[in-house]
Amino acid sequence: MEAENYTEVSGFFLLGFSEDPELQPFLFGLFLSMYLVTVLGNLLIILAISSDSHLHTPMYFFLSILSFVDICFTSTTVPKMLVNIQAQSKDISYAGCLTQMYFFMMFGGLDNFLLTVMAYDRFVAICHPLQYMVIMNPRLCILLVLMSWFIIFWVALAHILLMIRLTFCTDTVIPHFFCELAQLLKVACSDTLINNLFVYVMTAPLCLFPITGILFSYSKIVSSLMKMSSTAGKYKAFSTCGSHLSVVFLFYGTSLGVYLSSAVTYSSQGSSVTSVMYTVVTPMLNPFIYSLRNKDVKGALGRLLSRAASCP
Repeated sequence: MEAENYTEVSGFFLLGFSEDPELQPFLFGLFLSMYLVTVLGNLLIILAISSDSHLHTPMYFFLSILSFVDICFTSTTVPKMLVNIQAQSKDISYAGCLTQMYFFMMFGGLDNFLLTVMAYDRFVAICHPLQYMVIMNPRLCILLVLMSWFIIFWVALAHILLMIRLTFCTDTVIPHFFCELAQLLKVACSDTLINNLFVYVMTAPLCLFPITGILFSYSKIVSSLMKMSSTAGKYKAFSTCGSHLSVVFLFYGTSLGVYLSSAVTYSSQGSSVTSVMYTVVTPMLNPFIYSLRNKDVKGALGRLLSRAASCP
């Protein structure tokens, strides 16, 4: 198929959820509410941790970074969708599409790595409590975050550089509400073999290694807890993992659900709806999971809100 049969594409059309004009106000209100709750909830977590000296520990440092990444992750897709709904337009420029895809992959990958780093933090805290502050020193914490960002920065950039070489037909419709890598590869008019190979090669460092790290950390945690004689001690130690485990199950459960649904059904609308779970719902629920299950975070939030209410 010759490249000269196609003109240079200037943009795409995002199909979204529904073309029914009567449904647009409902969708706008729903996603605006979810986005505001996500931003406000995660911002409160960041402010509570930064303002309370009792929470200046590695665990809460990683939690504040996770909250910041969740805000950015949701902000890559929802604002553009809200603008399109309000303007009754489905357009997105070529550069805007690639930019959205880049930041979506970067912040999604950071979420993945941060959950692994947080699992390692819990492993050190429970299995090596006496050396915890020595091992998880500020230098290592910052290094782990920077390493995660460095890896995903270059992987996402490589995807974009490979995407630039592809040819797209004019008036290309993307059956989704944002520019997702898999959807863009499906609508490309040129050979995507190299792109697909790179996706498969990157599956190991971006998916298998983090999941393996989390499973290894919790296997060691469970093994350490089984050696404890005190039931109260077991419960107290494992209770610090409850919030993280809930977020891990939510993140990977929704991601797996999206993958399975796309493999079973060819409905673009069904794929878009399931994608909402990990792009919008999961970042929105994370602050509630950590605040409701963690008395330290609840206490910090209470003190933060009390200070805010007492200000004139």
